Amino acid sequence: MKRVAVLLSGCGVFDGTEVHEGVLTLLAIAQAGAEYECFAPNEDQMHVVNHLTGEVEESQQRNVLIESARIARGEICDVSKIDVDQFDALIVPGGFGVAKNLSDYAVSGADCEVKPQVIEAVDKFKVASKPVGFMCIAPIMIPRIYGPKAKATIGNDEDTAFAFNCMGGQHESTAVDNIVIDEENKIVSTPAYMLANSIIEANAGISKLVNKVIEMI
Repeated sequence: MKRVAVLLSGCGVFDGTEVHEGVLTLLAIAQAGAEYECFAPNEDQMHVVNHLTGEVEESQQRNVLIESARIARGEICDVSKIDVDQFDALIVPGGFGVAKNLSDYAVSGADCEVKPQVIEAVDKFKVASKPVGFMCIAPIMIPRIYGPKAKATIGNDEDTAFAFNCMGGQHESTAVDNIVIDEENKIVSTPAYMLANSIIEANAGISKLVNKVIEMI
C-alpha cells in the first residue's frame, strides 16, 4: 500500500494548520486507498491566536507538535524523525502556521527563511525524487527548498505571487478547483483556502492534488 507523510504546522487557520485542509487531505488520502502518517516540528508556535476574536493571546504559548496532534488524533511524530524510505510522497496543507511556524514568511515576506528541520524533511523527498504536494500558502516555501524556476501556484493573489517570483520561483495563477504540476521537480500545488469560499470549493482542489500526488508515485 502507498504511504503518504503529511506535514502539519499546528491547529487553526490563523496560527497553525488550516483544519479543513488538514482533514480533507487525510480523507482524500484514505479514499485513494493509501495510508498516511502525520508529522510536525516539536517547537513553540510563533504566537497563539484567539480564533473567536482574531486577537493574539500574549499570555499563551503552545507547541506546534502538540497542537498538530489535535488534527492527527494523537497519532503524530516529530518531523525530525521522518524516514523518507518509509513513505512514497509528502503533502503539506496550508494555514498561517506554514508562514509562522514552518517558515517566517508572515514576518519577512520574500526575504523569509524556512525552518531547518522543515527544509531537511522536504529535501529528503526531493533528493529521492518522490512527489510532494503543497496547498494554500504552503507553496511559498518551494523556492527556498527546490531552488530557482520551481513552478507552483497560490491562486491569484498578486502580492504573494510577486513574492514567490522574487524568491526565484515561477508562479502560475489558477482557479480554486485546479492544480499546478511541476513535472521536473514532482511538485503539485493548489490554492485551497487562498481562494476557497467554502469547504466544498477547497475540497475540489485538495482532492485533485492528493490524487495527482499518489498518481505520480
